[in-house]
Amino acid sequence: MSGSQRLLEAGTEIWEAQKSHPFVVELAEGTLDPAAFEHWITQDYRYLQDYARLFAIAGPKARDEETMTGLLAIAHSILDTEMDLHRSFAADYGISQANLEATEKAPTCVAYTNFLLRTAYEGSLAEIAAALYPCMQGYLDIADHMTELADENHQYTQFIETYTSDEFREDVQWGREFVDHCWETNPGEHEAMKAAFLTSAKLEYRFWEMAYTQEDWGL
Repeated sequence: MSGSQRLLEAGTEIWEAQKSHPFVVELAEGTLDPAAFEHWITQDYRYLQDYARLFAIAGPKARDEETMTGLLAIAHSILDTEMDLHRSFAADYGISQANLEATEKAPTCVAYTNFLLRTAYEGSLAEIAAALYPCMQGYLDIADHMTELADENHQYTQFIETYTSDEFREDVQWGREFVDHCWETNPGEHEAMKAAFLTSAKLEYRFWEMAYTQEDWGL
């Protein structure tokens, strides 16, 4: 069994919880409260800025040109393609680029991005691979699940199409191979990789909850 499969097996319960979360189910059905989706847009925009930084910081830690190129290419893809989706959605809700940039991170977003950046700066390349994987594989798996739930096109169809696109599948495939390579070449770091993966996976679940409840600081 590959390293990525072992990590996914360890996170099975978290994966199933994400798929059944009301944010995911209602988005797939097109019934999600627009205010909850707007909260996701603004928070995920801020999250993606740091997610891109994770790949950019990891790039120089790579010891071969191919891995460095792949990490930096995905950082660019996030900043260019994926964040364009958020800017497009934001425009539909009357949210400007300046508004996106000025959005205050909710507590869960702070916790998740702080974990990723700490892993990027302090962790090994293997830990970074495991920490970034739940977002990549998770969005693909959940979007595939959404296609099974969606009966017709609706206001959130573009979300589903983006995260089931060939381009996104290619990025996820690269991430999966990266995890597998790190697992195979760093046998002494399997427990550290598992810990990083599970922490990110739990925070992915909490991110859906954050958006659904429109979490803020309550101040």
